[in-house]
Amino acid sequence: MAEAERIIGTPDSAGADETAAPDGTAAPEERPKGRRRIVALFVVAVLAYLLDLGSKMLVVAKLEGHEPIELIGDLLRLDAIRNPGAAFGMGEAFTIIFTCIAATVIVVIIRLARKLYSLPWAIALGLLLGGALGNLTDRIFRSPGVFEGAVVDFIAPAHFAVFNLADSAIVCGGILIVLLSFRGLDPDGTVHKD
Repeated sequence: MAEAERIIGTPDSAGADETAAPDGTAAPEERPKGRRRIVALFVVAVLAYLLDLGSKMLVVAKLEGHEPIELIGDLLRLDAIRNPGAAFGMGEAFTIIFTCIAATVIVVIIRLARKLYSLPWAIALGLLLGGALGNLTDRIFRSPGVFEGAVVDFIAPAHFAVFNLADSAIVCGGILIVLLSFRGLDPDGTVHKD
């Protein structure tokens, strides 16, 4: 966690000397830019979480125990399965470990949220947060038990693993983070050229 905070930096301490007024007194801090980014992060996270939660509730109510629904011939169908493992169904014996990893990701993102000054980073981290919360909710509240629950997956492309909207949010957020890193945009809003 300390490494993640080091990478993000601490805008609170950066430029501390610049906040002094000409008469030597401390000028009031102006941070509306930072607050807007935090709001954006949480709005994206809540939307991703609610879309995931709603889709899973619908799938469990209407699709689980029924024949898959073909959307695009053999290329794409909806097929409800329970996945106790990680991505692609691997690691079924490590459900508790995946639960701890998801919880850690959530805590790190929340701790780093106050240092966000970049809207694209806020969106990326919001997608990660919403996706992690979606799958963590399944791991905590679904059978077979607390912290051992199986994630509801239902999007089944041909020749690929079955996944859900939380997985999609996590992947999209991860791709966006990679793109932002390649472009040199830091979460604190600074741009660097390497």
